[in-house]
Amino acid sequence: MSKNIFITATGTDIGKTYISALIVKKMREAGYNCGYFKPVLSGVEIQNNKLASSDCNYVVDTAKIPCSADECVTYRWEEAVSPHLAAERAGQNIDIEKIKQKFEEACKKYDYLLIEGAGGITCPLRLKNGEKYLLKDLIKELQAPIVIVADGGLGTINSTLLTAEYAKNNNIQITGIILNNFEPDNFMHQDNLKQVEYLTGKKVIATVEKGQKDIEFPEELWTGKKKI
Repeated sequence: MSKNIFITATGTDIGKTYISALIVKKMREAGYNCGYFKPVLSGVEIQNNKLASSDCNYVVDTAKIPCSADECVTYRWEEAVSPHLAAERAGQNIDIEKIKQKFEEACKKYDYLLIEGAGGITCPLRLKNGEKYLLKDLIKELQAPIVIVADGGLGTINSTLLTAEYAKNNNIQITGIILNNFEPDNFMHQDNLKQVEYLTGKKVIATVEKGQKDIEFPEELWTGKKKI
């Protein structure tokens, strides 16, 4: 079975896909058989029943994964709304077992698998007939530790602490935090990094500036193999 990490974020449009692409790219360039899996995906462009433009396309192309974007996703919808609503409007019911089956297939194909969530950690997947199945429930079923992607700027202390505390309260292991859109010379961004680590008790394992093409991600946190 592959070693997995789950990329979640403090909210929508924080940069999960961008960071995911950089991490998988770094792993593959380092010689690791690393893949990508997106359980649910909305806001896509579909042509001839294939993904033409989506988060999956971006990650596959950036990281040069030898597969099609469609192989990386279980459910996809054109409307850019929450998965539970996209599924409802499409007359579907998200089958968690179907997601788990696709996940297990990916685990057999790759030694390392990055799983990217949708929205934040409480993003709803199923909200029918009294059921409340959120992204955190899927994370727990897949038994993958999380990396929290947060913005480097104003408001990130609050949103990152809330996400980290929610994960801890739900017995979800946190590998670390990545600050996106980070400005290393900005005194507020510097303090945000310091206080996020202090308040969450978790390390900021990487910072990424806007437009950065590579990431300094400590591979050993994932692989357990230290560089010589």
